[in-house]
Amino acid sequence: KPCPLCDEAKEVLEPYKRRFILQEVDITLPENSAWYDKYKYDIPVFHLNGKFLMKHQVDIQKFEDQLMKVELQND
Repeated sequence: KPCPLCDEAKEVLEPYKRRFILQEVDITLPENSAWYDKYKYDIPVFHLNGKFLMKHQVDIQKFEDQLMKVELQND
């Protein structure tokens, strides 16, 4: 479904797209009901490497800091 908040977040993350893989989850699908129950009032929600990072909007400084940590761990 259209999600202007999600579209805005994807625009903010666009410059970083070579540094991570964006996996979108449609929480309205029946197979994602657990995500829907948890986050139905908090979209968009961001996880990095399976761990909750932030919700509602991109905190670019937090995102950059956590992405850098992940990259350093992988080196």
